[in-house]
Amino acid sequence: MKWFLILWALPLSLLGAWYGLSYYDINFGTQFFSRDLHDLVFQIYGNLLGMEPETIPGLVLKAILVDTVIVIGLIMLKRRGHSLYTGFKSLFARRSDKPADIETTQSEASLSSAP
Repeated sequence: MKWFLILWALPLSLLGAWYGLSYYDINFGTQFFSRDLHDLVFQIYGNLLGMEPETIPGLVLKAILVDTVIVIGLIMLKRRGHSLYTGFKSLFARRSDKPADIETTQSEASLSSAP
């Protein structure tokens, strides 16, 4: 689980750091963090996807939020001691008021007591 979280958080933090620094043009004298490269990257993605470059950061943020909810859900399942199989099994299990053994013994008793 530790490696799963590291492999999930590391790319997100690198992407967030690059986006924040390049958006505000805090480039430390490098081209990588410049606003020109920032605009060029989103222009290329916009051309590839056929949409306006200004809408792409919002879509990326929504995808990150969905991934975060999924990861938090998996962590909660792991900490509670459940697996995905038992979670789905309990979610879709048939529910009845009486166990099957009690129902069969009662029906057998009513048949044997009949004249």
